[in-house]
Parts: sequence; C-alpha cells; structure tokens
Amino acid sequence: MKKLIITLVAAMFGCALANAQDLNSAIETYNNAVTANEAGNLELALTSFKEALTQAEALGDEGAAVASDCKTAIPAVQFNIAKRAVNNKDYENAIAGLRASIEIAGKYGNDDIAVSAADLIPQVLMQKANEFYSNKNYAEAVEGYKAVLAEDANNGVAYLRLGDCLKATGEKDAAVEAFKSAIENGRENDGKKKISTLYQQEAKAALGAKKFDAALNSALEANKYLETATSYQIAGTAASAAKKQKEAIGYFEKYLELEPNAKNATQICYNVAVCYQQLGNKAKAKEYYQKAVNDPKVGAAAKQMLNSL
Repeated sequence: MKKLIITLVAAMFGCALANAQDLNSAIETYNNAVTANEAGNLELALTSFKEALTQAEALGDEGAAVASDCKTAIPAVQFNIAKRAVNNKDYENAIAGLRASIEIAGKYGNDDIAVSAADLIPQVLMQKANEFYSNKNYAEAVEGYKAVLAEDANNGVAYLRLGDCLKATGEKDAAVEAFKSAIENGRENDGKKKISTLYQQEAKAALGAKKFDAALNSALEANKYLETATSYQIAGTAASAAKKQKEAIGYFEKYLELEPNAKNATQICYNVAVCYQQLGNKAKAKEYYQKAVNDPKVGAAAKQMLNSL
C-alpha cells in the first residue's frame, strides 16, 4: 500500500476549499493507516482505513479514488489480522476474523481474499481439533472435528480423527460410522483398517472373557473390512471353544494360508488336528499332528496323539 499525496489542486477546478480540505483530511487518515499497517499495528490500520473510507465516500466523486484504495486495503488488513490470530493459536478470534474477512471482501468485491479466508477456516478448525487430539482431550476433539466437517463435509482425515476420538470415548458405533464416512471421502484403506482393528480388539476382549460367540462374530466382522491372520486365529480359537470344529478348521487354515511361516504355525496345525480328530477324520488329524511333532510346546502331545490314532 502506497501513501497518497495531499493536494489542494481540486480547488482549481471549482471545488470549494472546504471540500479540498476534507479530501486532504481523508488522504491524511489513509496515510496514517498505511503507516500503522507497515508498523504492524493492524487494528489501528483497519480502524483508520475505515475512517478514511467514510470521509472519502462523503465527498462523492472527489473522494472516489481514496475510497477505492480503502476498499482494497480493508479486506487485506482484516485478513492479516485473522492470520496473525491463527499464528498465535487464538482460534476463536481467528475464526471470527476469517468470517469477517469473507464478509468484508464480498462487500468490496475482493474475491481472492474471500476464497482464501473461506479455505483457511476448516484448516484452522482442524489445527484446533488436532491440539485437543494430541493432548488426549477426546471429548473436545470430537466437537472440534465436527466443526471441521460442518465447514468441509468431504474431509476424510477429519472423519478418521473423529472416529479415533469417538472410539476413545467408548462410542464404538459412532466411531464405525465416522470411519465409514472416511472411506466414502477418499480414505478407503485407512478407514477399512481402522474398522477392522476396532472389531479385532473387540474380538480379543470377548475371547479373553470367554464370550466365544461374540468373539467369533467380531473377528468375522473385522475381516469384512480387512482380512488379517490375527482375526482368523481369533475366529478359529473362538469357534473351536464353541464346539464349532468345522468352522474352526476353516479359520485356522485361512490363518496358515496368510501366515505360512508364522512362529506359531505348528501350534495352529496342532489345533486343526484336534478339530479334525473331534470330527472323526483320523486321516486329516494325523496329517496335521505330523506337522506339529517338532514344535517345542505341543510336539510331545502331537506325537502321543499320533501313536493313539
């Protein structure tokens, strides 16, 4: 922003001296605003530009040039005030300032600032929510991410973070819905992984509590979104404990397919052998016991079972 030159030349063209003095006053106020802006006193600059605009508009055509410069300066200064609040993590004033920037820029026809301010709002809200998230203030973070999504309904990252926070506050169903929304908004792999992990953790807890049917259901639900060997192992263990040997065999074999070199692969083979034996299939039982005979934990038992079949 450049300062304007004070002049009384307008009086030479029939303008009354009083009007020329008023124009010079408007120019002086404008120049004071420029000085304040350059010094970083943005609030004073904004107030002075608004005052200069009022003075210039009162002069009609004679103040049009000054008024035009003020209308260019005011949205820019307002936007800079908002951005400074963002940098200071003064989020409430930052958001208020950005909304004011949009309104003022629209009023004075500065589309670039209006668009920039609108784009910045969800970013600022995201920054605010992320701070709550980092500090494990999950309830506040939930509200923060909802505010982001109110401004940017297609923000897949915000849906992921919202899901994480809802999960942390014990709202499992709502968390799943948030993750599903993330999937629909460009975060398919992350969303599916998070849903799968959530159900897998639920399955582990149910298995530990000996709620075998619940464990089985949760493990299978986990694999609908992302197949993992761990979920198949849980499903096999739960099914076996629930006397569903045929299902257990299928899940254990799927585990071995996904993790053929797993450290516990021979122990899983032993479990498969037990299920086959319980189903009366001695041939398959022997096949799988044979795979387990060298396991340090179940090898002796496998050899004993082979000798008894």
